[in-house]
Amino acid sequence: MNRHRTPSEKRTDGPLDPDRRTLLKCSAWAGAGVIWAMAGGVPRAFALDNNGQPTDPAAMNSTFQFVQISDSHIGFNKEANPEPVKTLQEAIGKVVALPRPPSLILHTGDITHLSKAAEFDTAAQILKGLPAPVHYVPGEHDTLDEGGGKLYLERYGKGTKGKGWYSFDDHGVHFIALVNVFNFQAGREANLGADQLAWLADDLRAVSASTPVVVFTHIPLWTLYQPWGWGTEDGDQAIAMLRNYGSVTVLNGHIHQVIQKVEGNITFHTARGTAYPQPAPGMAPSPGPLTVPADQLRNYLGITDVRATQGEHPLALIDSTLA
Repeated sequence: MNRHRTPSEKRTDGPLDPDRRTLLKCSAWAGAGVIWAMAGGVPRAFALDNNGQPTDPAAMNSTFQFVQISDSHIGFNKEANPEPVKTLQEAIGKVVALPRPPSLILHTGDITHLSKAAEFDTAAQILKGLPAPVHYVPGEHDTLDEGGGKLYLERYGKGTKGKGWYSFDDHGVHFIALVNVFNFQAGREANLGADQLAWLADDLRAVSASTPVVVFTHIPLWTLYQPWGWGTEDGDQAIAMLRNYGSVTVLNGHIHQVIQKVEGNITFHTARGTAYPQPAPGMAPSPGPLTVPADQLRNYLGITDVRATQGEHPLALIDSTLA
């Protein structure tokens, strides 16, 4: 893993409020390369050496491994990355090259850029190269078709509830896919809705408090930056339900950069995309594709490798760039 200057490390003019300063410090540090491990609800961070390996080998004693891919934006063709197909293929190459094939892949949305059938078809063809089953949630860019997400649900909604939410179990971990992009409005926080929250409460009743839980969605469940709508207005209701569990990891995409937060038993982790970076919160007039020098682009793109150790129930998150 190469050390690089992330968007969140760019200098700004003017004072920052304390919460904002803490957020940026966390973002810059996380982007440098760390592993987060959860054990008994207590997070522990492992530093990475120059080869991208943890300085403490205990962090790698995993019995279960999966990968998060996000924000492929197939169909995007602007200056920030005119070849998102190529960078998605490179991300898949990173997954294929892992020392051990992951058990599953989570794609946390924005598979396509404009929700066109041809874009979905192209993405599906490329994603066939992954060495494990893929589980999806939609991004707002996957719901732009005239049917308001009809094309996404036709491909990935079979067997799901409502507008695509579902859960499953693997290797003793309970996975929950939440959907917060329908009725999306730029600049406003997302919404889960009463029906999905009721389903979540019912789903969790069958899950023991000692079971590790992984929630994956597109837009952050927590309010990361309200002026840009980077949050879910009723996400706190879902988070309250998750506080009863000893180890909870919440994964999302949408903001195209690494920011982590820990609240008690819950680790929140936003992922890089495979298409293009976005500015750090508040570091531009608005969110959107961030153009960086072509030879630096792959430093801003990547995947997240997640590993679990049975018995202790930790989940270690390892960020990898495409560079």
